[in-house]
Amino acid sequence: MPEPPLRFGDIVIVGGGCYGRFYTTQLIEARENGKLTYRHLLVVDRDPDCQLGQSTSDPGDYELVVQDWDVFFDGYLIQAAEENSVPPNSVIVPSPLMPHLMYRWLLRRAQARWPDRTVETGSLEKRIGTPYETTAPDLTRYVSYADWICPTHCIEPAVCPVIKAPRTWEMSEALEKYVGCSRRADGPVLFVCRHQVHGVGAFTVAEVLAGDQRVQQAGAGGGAVDVIVGTISACHGAVNALHIGALSALGNP
Repeated sequence: MPEPPLRFGDIVIVGGGCYGRFYTTQLIEARENGKLTYRHLLVVDRDPDCQLGQSTSDPGDYELVVQDWDVFFDGYLIQAAEENSVPPNSVIVPSPLMPHLMYRWLLRRAQARWPDRTVETGSLEKRIGTPYETTAPDLTRYVSYADWICPTHCIEPAVCPVIKAPRTWEMSEALEKYVGCSRRADGPVLFVCRHQVHGVGAFTVAEVLAGDQRVQQAGAGGGAVDVIVGTISACHGAVNALHIGALSALGNP
């Protein structure tokens, strides 16, 4: 007996370039094959001439939203958080090459929530401990358990296709351990991308909204705190420290 299809509300794909075009094609095919259903398939790219925009795919199968990513998520996620206008089971399909968009949204939300407190990107106290680990100029820490080149569109199965051995690592566990050993960190707030269908991974909009609530709770006590935020898969991730300054130290980090 065939498995029932996955049922989603909106599917939001970040970017209409090579990755976004692939994800769009795969999801449309999965729907045609009865593997999933969805209300809307939205592809967000600021360039109307991105690869998907130039493709010959039937535009009735998806909507290309020509908008800056941050601007889009400011509108879309606030609708989800405050207006309840985003359908249940909506998901976001990230691109491996995108900036840490979900962290940036949480940062903007926190800055608006606490205009009289220092709210900024902080530095992670120490290494997370993965084989690959580097910090970008914007203080995003990019981490990976792979010190090899992974297959394109790898779904991170239980047996790693490169080393031909069981995958014994899980990025969420590493970040939970990091927070547990930290002096003043809270969280972690994690958006975990998991394989859904036909080589496409996603995390839920509900995870993002829960992360926003977690940040609000972390700052409610009035003390200084660093909320560790990660958009991750089992093997890779982007991590930031969202620093919320103390109420008694206005203007100071």
